[in-house]
Amino acid sequence: RSLLFFVFMMSGGEEPDDKMIMCCASCGIAANDDIKLRQCTACYLVRYCGVKCQKQHRPHHKRECKKRAAEIRHELLFKQPESSHLGDCPICCLPLPLEGRKSTMNPCCSTIICIGCNFANQKREFQAGQKEHQCAFCRTPLATTDEGSEPHLMKRVEANDPFALLQKGVRCNRRGERERAIEYYTRAAGLGVVTAHCNLAMAYQNGQGIERDEKRAIYHWEKAAIGGHPDARFNLGVNDLKNRRADRAVRHFIIAAGLGDDDSVEQLKKLYPLGLISKEDFDATLRAHKDAVDETTSKQRKEAEAANFYSR
Repeated sequence: RSLLFFVFMMSGGEEPDDKMIMCCASCGIAANDDIKLRQCTACYLVRYCGVKCQKQHRPHHKRECKKRAAEIRHELLFKQPESSHLGDCPICCLPLPLEGRKSTMNPCCSTIICIGCNFANQKREFQAGQKEHQCAFCRTPLATTDEGSEPHLMKRVEANDPFALLQKGVRCNRRGERERAIEYYTRAAGLGVVTAHCNLAMAYQNGQGIERDEKRAIYHWEKAAIGGHPDARFNLGVNDLKNRRADRAVRHFIIAAGLGDDDSVEQLKKLYPLGLISKEDFDATLRAHKDAVDETTSKQRKEAEAANFYSR
């Protein structure tokens, strides 16, 4: 049984045309207007006309599928993300700082805003004589306590807002409701929230609210790292160092440092004298780290920090 056939219609004898015939890896039937083939979502190497063919072909494809899936995951794991998991502030459009206290998420709209924009908003409200603070993004009046903001948060949770689910999980965890927190983290992670994967990794690693499972912890660390979370990347590097995989650890630290992570830079400073990272790579990483940190700096944010306007 064949794995996959591509028949290219050549144009000019050099470049392949866009049109190609794709066949089911099991029965060999070609794709047409009536038959749509679906890719194997693990390896992306083969296509099938249906679930029946996929199950029949599984024994022949299993080994190659696992090998290619591992290669794809390795490629994703060690690819430098374009930005951190936080992305940009939706108001000033600058990358959000990695330090948690330098940004905040208001439950009214589940939007993460930097302290610079929050500070500028409250400064404007003060100058206008406005007594009630409003969200800098959606202008909803802000509650001063978790209890007061709970109705807004639950409204977003009921709408299946991924960041609201994460925030609800964080609140449950603070109250010691570990199992409920895991439920919310799992839902948020399923919707693509990188920080939720990080929180699940911590839970599996420490056995908080769920049975301790090192493999599951690593899985979630890796998912978070692929999504651009520098803390997850740092933890993977530390784990690799413990398991005497220094080459992998260095790669994790370099990627995290390129996102602006200070702890990873400190680790590389310790590894550099041991000859585990070349001078060229070390210098390039320091420059990348500085650039990443500089990108999160602005006049507004400096003013907010000077006024000790940090999120609590």
